[in-house]
This record gives sequence, structure tokens and C-alpha cells, in this order.
Amino acid sequence: MSDKQRQKMNKPNTIRVAIVDDHAMVRAGLRNFLLAFNDLDLVGEAASGEEALALCREVKPDVVLMDMVMPGMDGAEATQAIRHHHPDTHVIALTSFQQGDLVERAMKAGAISYLLKDVSATELAEAIRAAQAGQARLAAEAAQALVEAAHHGLDIGQDLTPREREVLTLMVEGLTNAKIAQRLVVSQSTVKFHVSSVLSKLGADNRSQAVALAVQHHLVR
Repeated sequence: MSDKQRQKMNKPNTIRVAIVDDHAMVRAGLRNFLLAFNDLDLVGEAASGEEALALCREVKPDVVLMDMVMPGMDGAEATQAIRHHHPDTHVIALTSFQQGDLVERAMKAGAISYLLKDVSATELAEAIRAAQAGQARLAAEAAQALVEAAHHGLDIGQDLTPREREVLTLMVEGLTNAKIAQRLVVSQSTVKFHVSSVLSKLGADNRSQAVALAVQHHLVR
């Protein structure tokens, strides 16, 4: 334990923060960020939604920085479970994705704030302090995504992002998530998120139905 960590433990009124992200590099960056603020104390890390629940039972953090897109139990599901079992713990959704449906899921699950991972250190620190005080923060991009999701027209598929159309095109070609990940040079968890978003926006129950709708409505070339 470093001298700075010891000082935090001995200082009253620090905010106990937990990090949940399936990428070790992201967790390391957030860990270093927290060390820069005397009133923020890192009390634990988790690499999945399931681990996050166990961590919250053990250390009872004040604020959780929650990634939204993870294998297995995703961030929205983990947020809902944490808020149910630990109502005094606030959850900040911290993600790279700003789609309206994901923002809606996070907020409905009980997240107090929704921020993108390119947020500055100062803004994130302020959001953590605000969360502890019961105050919300919403990234401008996320707010815009909510507005667009609420006002999009009835034409099926018009709200698909360019990346989602790419994924849908590869789904029509019959590629699996693993093959799509290879083709787009992204992780399978990212592809899983995009596929889920495509199904949601098309109102499809499964991949086959999404493919049928894509062909029927000429959504892909």
C-alpha cells in the first residue's frame, strides 16, 4: 500500500469507489486517476457484472464506475442488481457507447449518471462527488442520443448507426459474431453489443428475423 493510499484511509469523508470493466488497461487507467484525488478512495475492482455483485457485497462502495458492454452479465443488468441489493451505492455508467437504447437501459436500471470514457479526469471526479450527493450527470452525446431515440420516425432501420449497418450486412452474409469481430477488427463483446442493438432497433426477436427484415426493407446492400 502506498503512502497516498494510507493517507486516504486515515482521512474521513473520502468517497469509496469501485471500478467494473472487463478491460485490464481501462481499470489500470481509472486506478491511476483515482490516486490523483485525495477524497476518492479505490476499494475494489471487478472484470464482470458477476464479479461486481460479489465485490459490492464485500466492500459496499459509495460509487461504482460501471462499464456497460461486458460478456455475460452486462453493465445494465449488474447496475439493476446492485441498486436492488445495495440502494445506498450509486452507479455511474462509464462506457464508449452513446446509443440511445443503451443510455435508456442504463438509466432504467438505476444508474445515476451516464458518461463516456473520453471524459476528463476533473469531470469524472466531479461526477463521482455529485453521485455521492445524489446528483446526476449525463454526457452531452448521451443526452442527444436519448433525444434522437425519442423522436426517430417509424421507418424501420432508419436509426441504425453506420457501424450497426456494417454488422447487419455481415449478419445477412451469415457470419457469426466471432467472424464479424475478425472482419471488423473489434472484440466479440463489442459485436455482441452491436447485434443486440440491431435487434432492438429492428424490433426483431432473433438474428434470423433481423436478417429477414433487412432484406425485406432493403437496409443493406
